Amino acid sequence: MNAIKTNSGRPKILYALCAAEGEIPIYKVKGLEAAAVYAIDNGELRAIVSDTLSPRVRPERRNITAHQAVLHYLMEHGTVLPMRFGVIARNADAIKKLLEANRKSIKEHIHRLSDRVEMGLRVSWDTSNIYEYFVSTHPVLREARDELYRTSDNIQRDQKVELGRLYESLRDADRKECAEKVKEVLSDYCEDIIENPAKKEKDVMNLACLVERKHMDEFAKGVFQASKLFDNVYLFDYTGPWAPHNFVSLDLHIPSSKTKVKESDDLA
Repeated sequence: MNAIKTNSGRPKILYALCAAEGEIPIYKVKGLEAAAVYAIDNGELRAIVSDTLSPRVRPERRNITAHQAVLHYLMEHGTVLPMRFGVIARNADAIKKLLEANRKSIKEHIHRLSDRVEMGLRVSWDTSNIYEYFVSTHPVLREARDELYRTSDNIQRDQKVELGRLYESLRDADRKECAEKVKEVLSDYCEDIIENPAKKEKDVMNLACLVERKHMDEFAKGVFQASKLFDNVYLFDYTGPWAPHNFVSLDLHIPSSKTKVKESDDLA
């Protein structure tokens, strides 16, 4: 197989970090800008990168898709620490210095996440009108609404705001209660759970679960077991396996500086 042509002086888009085991592999996947993906080793650690001519990359759909495709390919072939989209190092030497400066933390992450994947679980209320659903299932909200409209010929804005606050407090309380029930069940099927913020009004919870690769089938059983605690208005949707983004908390030191940068920041 022909060797990949690289330019050590060009900026490097960083996709992931992993242990440098065996010979440097040839990756059969293209990165951003359709560039070849390759490894830069420094001792026991390896960075997976591609060359770029740009100091920054735009968060366009095609670029994000290419980044995700690389991570999906890498994850299928072993344990990697995924880097967030847009991390760029100045050149190959900067990559090697980065690996050396953060050796201990990177190795600790690799050990903790070895043969683990991330599974996502999103639970939502499967109803056309979430407010009316809460009115029908929460007497206190129904009574407050009916009382407001029965006694007020000209409802003021602050009265509507107060009713809205009551709805939101009930919704948030239900979210918390449901999440605790689900996490209690799933704790037997995964090693760690991170609860991410609900993005949509109908979202009940958005969980990231760290699961041993060999136990993914058992995790699916756990999701089914948790779903049986709820009625049909609760929609359970799990996804994965993914690279364990939510479980990587590296603070990467820039070797030439006393400052730290999050792994999502530009390292150039």
